[in-house]
Amino acid sequence: MIVYLDGDGADRGDLIDRIAGPVLAGSHDLVLASRTLGRRAPGSMLWHQVLAGRLAGLGIGLRYGVRYTDMCAFRAIDRAALRALDLRELTYGWNIEMQMQAARAGLRIREVPMPYRRRLGGSSKVAGSLGGTLRAATRIGATYLRVAAGPARGA
Repeated sequence: MIVYLDGDGADRGDLIDRIAGPVLAGSHDLVLASRTLGRRAPGSMLWHQVLAGRLAGLGIGLRYGVRYTDMCAFRAIDRAALRALDLRELTYGWNIEMQMQAARAGLRIREVPMPYRRRLGGSSKVAGSLGGTLRAATRIGATYLRVAAGPARGA
């Protein structure tokens, strides 16, 4: 199993069992933390981050029939399942590519409400500036279009 989380202190690493447990138990292949379903500290997420997660989830749901509420980095995935996804994206679109490829592959996916804190230090390279937000949005959108242009679920 591989676990991803941001190193800024906002993800609740002390609650890793909530996402790792179902993968370790073998009941799910991919478990994602959902900041939007969980309790968020004031100022921990900007409105456009919440909107982006909802829009991405809607688009993935329409394409693959799997709905997501967030593109949070905090996630656990079975190693064999991760290898089988053959992911290519190395920048801002890595998380949406994983979520889309997992949905297309028919992995057993679960979202778990997860509390989310304000980052402990620094500012976000994505949400911290208009330029960062636009760069990330462009890359995420391009990744969505590239993956969605591939075969549908189960094809």
